[in-house]
Amino acid sequence: MSDNLLTLEGVHTHIGAYHILHGVDLAVPRGQLTMLLGRNGAGKTTTLRTIMGLWHASQGRVVFDGKDITATETPQIAGLDIAYVPENMGIFADLTVQENMLLAARKAKRAQHIDAERLKWIFSLFPAVEKFWNHPAGKLSGGQKQMLAVARAIVEPRQLLIVDEPSKGLAPAIINNMIDAFAQLKQTGTTILLVEQNISFAKRLGDHVAVMDDGRVVHAGAMQALAEDEALQRTLLGLSL
Repeated sequence: MSDNLLTLEGVHTHIGAYHILHGVDLAVPRGQLTMLLGRNGAGKTTTLRTIMGLWHASQGRVVFDGKDITATETPQIAGLDIAYVPENMGIFADLTVQENMLLAARKAKRAQHIDAERLKWIFSLFPAVEKFWNHPAGKLSGGQKQMLAVARAIVEPRQLLIVDEPSKGLAPAIINNMIDAFAQLKQTGTTILLVEQNISFAKRLGDHVAVMDDGRVVHAGAMQALAEDEALQRTLLGLSL
């Protein structure tokens, strides 16, 4: 069994006339949390959308758990136990929190059929999900919607969790709550790939890091090594961790 659950090999992605990814090579080790960093416009979100089949690679391969999924459609990719939380969170605003959770719980026909122990654990991570269980999701605050988006993604165990900027626009207290949630998920053996701009968030959680620039991965290695190398940080990101 490969040490990497997910790999991208020389992936190019075109969106219309625009060539966004220019040969992305990315490895996501099993059971670890990989941070995908880079300046705005580096291609991070396009990489996630290409993994999920929302945009298809025009060249190269996406391999998940030994299976080539490059040309696989998004519903089939989700069926491989991959959960994706996009930057816009994808919440169904007119549905209640409970209904949003039920939609993601593929094995449950009713809310009562959702795994009670797992739901209790999710409530401990995100108390707002329990508090607003019967409220329309569109009425939640931005931070509460982000909690719901992640809670929905983990309502059932997944092999891989992909999240695009989970801390964006959140208050520090909610960010700390989110960090604790991902730390606990790591302890369950879930493999996680996060795009993140909050460097403190990345530093506290990341095991592995890949840095993108101009549609390519220009650095990959241990998160701790990057966090301790200020010269490399400035070269890759234009900032210090």
